[in-house]
Amino acid sequence: MPDPSRLPRLDAFLLPKGVYLDGNSLGPLSYGAQAAIERRMRQWQYHGVAGWDDWFGLAERLSDALGKLVGAYPDEVIATGSITVNLHALLATFHRPAGPRHARPAGARGGLLATELDFPTDLHALQSWADLREVPLRLVPSRDGHTLHDDDLDAALGDDIAFALLPTVLYRSGQLLDVRRWSRVARERGIMLAWDAAHSIGALPHHLHDDGADLAVWCSYKYLNAGPGAPGGLFVHRRHHDAFPGLRGWWGHDKGTQFAMAHGFTKSEGAGAFQLGTPPVLALAGLEGALAVFEDVGIHAVRERSLALTEHLMAQADARLPEMTVVTPRAPERRGGHVALAHPEAPRLSLALRRRGVTPDYRPPDLLRLAPVALYNTAADVDRAITTLRELLDTGAHLEETAKPAVS
Repeated sequence: MPDPSRLPRLDAFLLPKGVYLDGNSLGPLSYGAQAAIERRMRQWQYHGVAGWDDWFGLAERLSDALGKLVGAYPDEVIATGSITVNLHALLATFHRPAGPRHARPAGARGGLLATELDFPTDLHALQSWADLREVPLRLVPSRDGHTLHDDDLDAALGDDIAFALLPTVLYRSGQLLDVRRWSRVARERGIMLAWDAAHSIGALPHHLHDDGADLAVWCSYKYLNAGPGAPGGLFVHRRHHDAFPGLRGWWGHDKGTQFAMAHGFTKSEGAGAFQLGTPPVLALAGLEGALAVFEDVGIHAVRERSLALTEHLMAQADARLPEMTVVTPRAPERRGGHVALAHPEAPRLSLALRRRGVTPDYRPPDLLRLAPVALYNTAADVDRAITTLRELLDTGAHLEETAKPAVS
């Protein structure tokens, strides 16, 4: 059984020096991920092509652990691709406008919907299909530039929308959306709704199957700590498992007959059918090893401690950093795993923090994102970050920074 008393798992990670608060951008290396990658490398070294006897079903073997993290049956999830690739695969299959533009009846359903606060790759993928299928891409506006209002979401899910994509957690502000509510609304209105869970998987529990979500995608290099560029994943609810993939590749073929090398495509069962090319085994091994710590402690314990750390961070910011504005929603049910602080000098504050051993994340034009991750951060880490920010604001030392901070 998971043991929440084992948090934080400082013994499980090879942490960078100082205070690392950028796990919502790139999680640190764990001993488990390192060991799994090294084991797969040794298989390659000693067995060569025979290593495929073990690697062949590796992605499918990770589905049980991933399913626990996103609240899904194993056949509803698969570790594969990137968010961008997986979005294209799902859009090719589940975006179904009412015929080509020249023959589409007036008012027919066909449009795509996202939000103006989405991560750019989501919009790039959606715009690609909007152009290909000659349908509009509509964006839900933000009233404050940081968060979304429920009334605006409700109004945007209109009769003209065929496929919508929403973030579970907004990458800039950390606002958490209500997956159950909006999945129900979209389903009642005949809209296929996909979720981008990049900034929530590994930070909080999900219930994608029971919440009635149609589809979801995520990456695994943030809170899952699987390594830079590690394969992401996707979810397809069981009610859609009869869908034939719009984009097909040989790794999505039925595993029992894949090596018959037939030209015809026989799709795999469930979400596995949406795999495309051969998986990067060494990168997949990083995810394999990284998932072990979640099996030890359980995602509900992670969420409980994450909420305590972000609450502490916001309280300290309120008390000690009046010049900075907390733009992350305060209510626990409305925030993810990071806190965003707005300040005009956020770029230079970001650089100055790094020079002093505190690693934050910066988002233009004015946001510092701080992620006290439950698995390896402590309240003392939060206090050091706040103290360092206070010292910078008091002394103006950050104004000496001239370079631009990296944005990843």
